[in-house]
Amino acid sequence: MHIQYVEVGNFRKLQAARIDFSEKTTVFVGANNSGKTSAMVALRRFLVDRANFSINDLTLTHWAKLDAAAVTWGMPADETEKEAFDWGAVLPHVDVWLNVPMNQLHYVQKILPTLDWDGSHIGVRLRYEPKDMEALKREYLAARAAAATVMNAAQPGGEAPAEEAVAATDTDAFVLWPRSMMDFLSRRLRSTFEVRAYLLDPAKLTDPKGGEAFPQTIPDGSDPIDGDPFKGLIRIDEISAQRGFGFAPTSARGDDDEDDSAVHGGKKLSSQLRSYYAQHLDPFDQPEPKDLDALQALHDAQTAFGKRLATSFSVALKELENIGYPGVTDPKLTITTNIKPVDGLNHGSAVQYEVPTHLAVGGYVHRLPEDSNGLGYQNLVSMVFALMSFRDKWMRVGKASRSTDTEQTLIPPLHLVLIEEPEAHLHAQVQQVFIAQAYQVLRKHDNLKESDELRTQLVVSTHSSHLAHEADFTSLRYFRRMPVKDVAGSVPISSVVNLSQVFGSEDQTERFVKRYLKVTHCDLFFADGAILVEGPAERIVVPHLVRKRDEYEYLRRCYITWLEIGGSHAHRLKSLLTHLGLNTLIITDIDAKDANNKAVPPLRGAGLRARNETLKTWIPKEESLDALLEKTPADLVSSDSSGYGVRVAYQQPIQATFKTEVPAEALANTFEDALVYENIELFRAMKGTGLVGRFRDALEKSADLQELADKVAHALGQGGKAEFAMDLLDSDEIDKLKVPSYIDGGLLWLAQQLQRKEDDIAGKITLMPVAEAANDSAAGEAAA
Repeated sequence: MHIQYVEVGNFRKLQAARIDFSEKTTVFVGANNSGKTSAMVALRRFLVDRANFSINDLTLTHWAKLDAAAVTWGMPADETEKEAFDWGAVLPHVDVWLNVPMNQLHYVQKILPTLDWDGSHIGVRLRYEPKDMEALKREYLAARAAAATVMNAAQPGGEAPAEEAVAATDTDAFVLWPRSMMDFLSRRLRSTFEVRAYLLDPAKLTDPKGGEAFPQTIPDGSDPIDGDPFKGLIRIDEISAQRGFGFAPTSARGDDDEDDSAVHGGKKLSSQLRSYYAQHLDPFDQPEPKDLDALQALHDAQTAFGKRLATSFSVALKELENIGYPGVTDPKLTITTNIKPVDGLNHGSAVQYEVPTHLAVGGYVHRLPEDSNGLGYQNLVSMVFALMSFRDKWMRVGKASRSTDTEQTLIPPLHLVLIEEPEAHLHAQVQQVFIAQAYQVLRKHDNLKESDELRTQLVVSTHSSHLAHEADFTSLRYFRRMPVKDVAGSVPISSVVNLSQVFGSEDQTERFVKRYLKVTHCDLFFADGAILVEGPAERIVVPHLVRKRDEYEYLRRCYITWLEIGGSHAHRLKSLLTHLGLNTLIITDIDAKDANNKAVPPLRGAGLRARNETLKTWIPKEESLDALLEKTPADLVSSDSSGYGVRVAYQQPIQATFKTEVPAEALANTFEDALVYENIELFRAMKGTGLVGRFRDALEKSADLQELADKVAHALGQGGKAEFAMDLLDSDEIDKLKVPSYIDGGLLWLAQQLQRKEDDIAGKITLMPVAEAANDSAAGEAAA
């Protein structure tokens, strides 16, 4: 048994999103503010801590709808709309869909959708809804009436203005609580709402489209399931992002009396050890023969210590008796002891670290308390021990196995563990080790291992590219920020992409992309935009130019990932980039070839073709060199209706002046010769060896642009591109370079796209079609 997927609706940024769960480990990735935290909080609210909702958990789009619905409650029946308000369309909910094998049918009898169940998925909706709708209306109207009475009494010369009018015209005007329904719920939500569970119909299950899920509608009058539908079915544990490291405790009170359910793996190791001891190791709890030695030792220590206390306090107690207390008939004071093993762990230094000491004196070691160790090590040890503790609680290890409580002895068939941002304080290598080992720790028990009867599902949210790099590609779930819909009151929402479905069936493209992402250790899943470059020279030089030029200032504000991938392979990322919805610029080379597939300098009218697979099969889907040279900037863009675009930038014809006063057309074939053609005087005077020296010689010895093209191609054929880029980076001339026009146009387009996406997500403007944006870039290139 395992969770197949969950559908989250009307919860924060997740208005209607399906999240597929891997059978073992699922990792949430995505850029900042993309909905990862919303997903983790939704799982926490509905599955772990159902009493901690707030109005901010309701998707903001629905606030105005709830306010408007409440306005009609106080109106006469003939003045209200005939159509009833659809609460199901605005209430937060999580649909949990289980994949249950037939041999585990007995676990789910309570939540079977029909008596003739055919083995399909079993769904349960957990919905946060009013406890009593009529009571909610009465309480809200009573609060409004009380506020109106006070406002009217304080208003000289008449009645106070209607609160609906005030709220609609001036949000800063003083109005007593509650101003609106949402204002009322800001104080009364938890007392008037609760989580209820409903059975779902597998026949009405609909696949998402365009990243949007379509949760089924619960029929009016449906009866909720009594009790917790997952009790005895799923054990749920959590390690939250707030783990309490780096500061001293605010109270000296011990943690041994805390409710374990309130601790989400966030305590320090000493606190976790106390809890683990109490549940699994305490010899006073159902003693066994092996506990007798420890119990006898504790009894002897308690007896000896009690005698010592009685002797020590005898003088003080005698003095109390001499002043008249206790009296003849009063009970006498006595001192006794009660030593518990857990008391030895109930202090801040219960856990210590032994410090390796060179040439240490025999029998003497240095030890430091837990707080003296690094935050990263504390965090790692705490999380790993928490996972061990979760596993042992699930498996009833130690004393827990001897419990006589029926509910405590039953082991649920599914263990769901949630970990939020485990990378805090951890070095990159440790992050990779943790995600690689976490699932194995949860399964390290004789009854687990490869068992299909008892399953573990681990869900991790992260901002770390290192952690995502180590995780299996098929386990990644990408949270994609969607633009605001063109509907009044809409807010930014997110969808979730199952990366295991990006490439369909296993093929060479999927294999290449997986291996490429592993090797490059890219941060594609956390970026605002991507720039794919042809080779090492572009990867070294172009980012430097972006950092130094004012016209690219907006790109410096965004999180851009740079990927070095040749034009012969960039097209293989098409499916991935399409699913991520990432604005992408591909800086590539035209790579002209003749009829014999031999690389040659570009020349019009010679029947040459491009070798670049990206240009041939993706954008602009053209192979003819002559046709490629005639493409407009708008032809170089592939746009999507959701607002993102992909633009290719390759060498375009430019006008260059070389040993003549009349400019002539220059056709570049690579990034390096494009730099030369647009910076002729700079390279003519540049000092250096290698490719820089060969370019300088070509400029001196060539009589015209055609001869220069041949000599530059010969120079490039001798290699040294990476060395050339490093020489540029080490020179003062790099800041004087003119950016090749084809790259400049592409960078300006990307900056414009990211700016428009930011404005569109914020609801500021309607997104301009990508082709129009390309025309804007074209105007900029023409001006340049």
